[in-house]
Amino acid sequence: MGDENRTGMTEFYFRPFSSLPKVQLLIFLILLLMYMVSVCGNGTIVLIVCTDCSLHTPMYFFLANLAAMEICYSTIIAPLTLANLTSLRKATISLAGCGIQMFFFIFLGGAGCVLLAFMAYDRYVAICHPLRYTIIMSWTVCVSIVAASLALGFLVSLNMTILIFHLPFCGTNEIYHFFCDIPAILHLLACSNTHAHQVALYICSVINVAIPFLLICFSYAFIVVTILRISSGAGWHRTFSTCSSHLMVVALMYGCSSFIYLRPSSSYSPEQGRVVSVVYTFVTPVLNPLIYSMRNKELKDALSRALGRKVLHQSK
Repeated sequence: MGDENRTGMTEFYFRPFSSLPKVQLLIFLILLLMYMVSVCGNGTIVLIVCTDCSLHTPMYFFLANLAAMEICYSTIIAPLTLANLTSLRKATISLAGCGIQMFFFIFLGGAGCVLLAFMAYDRYVAICHPLRYTIIMSWTVCVSIVAASLALGFLVSLNMTILIFHLPFCGTNEIYHFFCDIPAILHLLACSNTHAHQVALYICSVINVAIPFLLICFSYAFIVVTILRISSGAGWHRTFSTCSSHLMVVALMYGCSSFIYLRPSSSYSPEQGRVVSVVYTFVTPVLNPLIYSMRNKELKDALSRALGRKVLHQSK
């Protein structure tokens, strides 16, 4: 941390969503419900994939890791946000706490984006090269893919967090947001030239968002070509069901991330940033398990078997 940080601001507080207590309470209940559904839904996916042998395949291995990341990702943001909504006074976060929250947010979010790109590659291999699938997507490769996603997210997050928190902060210590997000810190609290930091943020966003998205587009371009060669309606339906869930999640995550991190810094709006951030920190983690469970027959069958075993066990 720079000298100005150590001698100046030592804590921040977040701007409330509303000045009306009843509105704050309503927002609290909605976000609490979404957080609980997210943890339960993603936790169920992890549990089902781990316990059902029929789901011990690369696709579900990646899905379970993505669900685990979503749980951690939500937990980094949600508890403090919920505590702020119920606090009678402005709850604060220390400078170090803000840095830790930012680090894990970038780390898990970046790793999730990269993992989604690898999941698209997995679908490409399964559909375009089915006879070589088990050779290409071996368990060693799958574990290496998850490790690479985490490593890339960690390196980008570590460098970005260190760069941001070497900035001097001045003026108000109010963050016009509900968590320590990079644009809110750069635009509203930093009191020095942040051009280099904006460039670094843009480069990191390209690495974590734009490049993975382009890889997903390439993967699905080849998949579409292969699908067009499939003559049977059953083949079309099976392939579409396999890929549609992943595409929905991609659209949600990359759409929101691009809107916040790949737009020009001059067009940044604190209000828009806060609203869109609610979508990818609370709404998307809720929709992920719902989308995958509704669109995936194998996952639904595994869940039905698990529930059936539980009912049978309780009836004995």
